Amino acid sequence: MDRNKVYKIGVIGGDGIGPEIIKQGLKVLRAVGERENIKFEFIEYDFGGERYLKTGEILPDSAIEEFKKLDAIYLGAVGHPDVAPGILEKGILLKIRFELDQYINLRPVKLYPGVWCPLKDKKPEDIDYVVVRENTEGLYCGIGGNFKKGTPDEIATQLDVNTRKGVERCIRYAFEYARKRNNKKQLTVVDKTNVLTYAGDLWRRTATELNKEFSDIKLDFAFVDATCMWMVKNPEWFDVIVTNNMFGDIITDLAAITQGGLGVAAGGNINPEGVSMFEPIHGSAPKYTGKNVACPLATISAGGMMLETLGEEKAGKLIEKAIMKATGERYIKSLEAGKMGMGTEEAGDLIAKFVKDI
Repeated sequence: MDRNKVYKIGVIGGDGIGPEIIKQGLKVLRAVGERENIKFEFIEYDFGGERYLKTGEILPDSAIEEFKKLDAIYLGAVGHPDVAPGILEKGILLKIRFELDQYINLRPVKLYPGVWCPLKDKKPEDIDYVVVRENTEGLYCGIGGNFKKGTPDEIATQLDVNTRKGVERCIRYAFEYARKRNNKKQLTVVDKTNVLTYAGDLWRRTATELNKEFSDIKLDFAFVDATCMWMVKNPEWFDVIVTNNMFGDIITDLAAITQGGLGVAAGGNINPEGVSMFEPIHGSAPKYTGKNVACPLATISAGGMMLETLGEEKAGKLIEKAIMKATGERYIKSLEAGKMGMGTEEAGDLIAKFVKDI
């Protein structure tokens, strides 16, 4: 790696506990940067509920142009109790994903040692897979509308958009990820082709055709409802899952609880050719704001994902090892807010120390 390189990282603390947890993530990034001689320039942005309430501005187009010049974006949380649901989520999260063409949502599902799992008899070696979710098409395009709204004859439509280009680049990414991830080399396409036949057929045909290029990867298919069942009963079956936007959104929350909860679940909104954004998948949890009780591990883990995506794989793995030491040796006793056995700040300090000492 070029050690003269300075990574320009846009930082959006956001709402609720967002600024507190992103502070811990930055603390750990600085620590690993010192150890591995990685240079960062953190550029902070105040986009979120407070700014919207004061100015009426959510995320101007000028900010998107600034984001395009960054190496990555690091996000805390979005969601304010005084702002109607959907305004900030669409205006910030979805706008960034669509405008920066972050067409992959990457969700590692990994049970760390020492973390409580609600699945009986399942251990860390049983829960270790990745969900690749298509991130810029599907039902989330917002194409649809209402007719005769507010009357007994109202009609509401929402169009599920699947393009060959969008499906192919998502599945190709998943194949490539399965190839480099481990020796299991298995890809599962999750759909609902028995009912949603047109979109499902496109996904299955595309995957089957691409499998000729990736003949070393075992390809199989599963319906989304059966997948939910197997994620609970036999999570060890999975290696890499690829699916559409809506199904991916739903199954990754189920996956998160099997790995111990939202306190450790991180995600990446990735444009492999452009600027990606990394975040914990939990919300802003306004009731815990300012109380120093929120678990920062998901945010810290998202920082590790960011480093790996930027090509700093050793540094990213160091962060993961530090988290595993903290949970496995019971320094952090729980991922629930207020039950960690230490405060948010102390947890950040601990992981930063481990990153330097491991």
